Amino acid sequence: MAIEWKGVFPAITTKFTVDDQLDLTLFDKNLQAQLDAGVDGIILGGTLGEASVLTTSEKEILVKHTIGKVAGKVPVVLNIAEGSTREALNQAALAREWGAQGLMLLPPMRYKTDHRETVAYFTTIARATDLPIMIYNNPVDYKTDVTPDMFEDLTACNNIQAIKESTRDVTNVTRLINRFGSRYRILCGVDTLAMEEMLLGAHGWVAGLVCAFPRETVAVYRLIKAGHLEEARKIYRWFMPLLELDIHPKLVQYIKLAESEAGIGSETVRPPRLTLVGEERERVLRTIRDGIVSRPELPQYLDLKV
Repeated sequence: MAIEWKGVFPAITTKFTVDDQLDLTLFDKNLQAQLDAGVDGIILGGTLGEASVLTTSEKEILVKHTIGKVAGKVPVVLNIAEGSTREALNQAALAREWGAQGLMLLPPMRYKTDHRETVAYFTTIARATDLPIMIYNNPVDYKTDVTPDMFEDLTACNNIQAIKESTRDVTNVTRLINRFGSRYRILCGVDTLAMEEMLLGAHGWVAGLVCAFPRETVAVYRLIKAGHLEEARKIYRWFMPLLELDIHPKLVQYIKLAESEAGIGSETVRPPRLTLVGEERERVLRTIRDGIVSRPELPQYLDLKV
């Protein structure tokens, strides 16, 4: 399946049972809510998917299970976040074998690579697979900044097609478009900047709070792209206190709590993460419940041409 790299791609959470097994029944409930809302792809094993604590066998289960459930409706993308080129190559080969239609690729974990090392890492993986690739650029959380000069070198790899733009600098969208034109698709990776980046030309949104509020997320995207900006602004302003849950170190716990409150997930996380307690949990719950109570009426956004 070819990937257009536009629209809403949920960085879907991994559901666990209380005895720390994959909860595929609850995963399916959330996945169906995403598909019903009109998302354009599914990303597995991202930051929200708790990639760092998933085993390879669990990733295999998730990829194969998700592909079976989406039944060709949208592409399934697997994130790769590894410390060594060797293991990243292994994960890319396995993703292809399991049936994933694309890869999201972070720079090497733990070691902060320089320009030459970063380009060599991405190039080595890209040349070893025929899967389309989106580079995940998040220097705030993962320290390595994939600069425009690096992306210049990466234009030699035709299957590096998209950028998950998570620098938290909205002007980077304009820099990338000015320099590369349509060579790369740009997807906003920071929920609180989604409308701003899409108005500047980003093609899509790798979203977090979509896990709990799929219809509202897709509505914002489609309204913006159809030019219905005032309607999009109203929803986006309602959404902002919730979207801010995406930019906290405990975004996994916060968004899973939101999923639970929305009835399409649970709070359960895998250690070393722990579920929220005390004042912190009550504070986050207030934000989530206030948002649910004041949830806006949505237009028929799926009928819009984008």
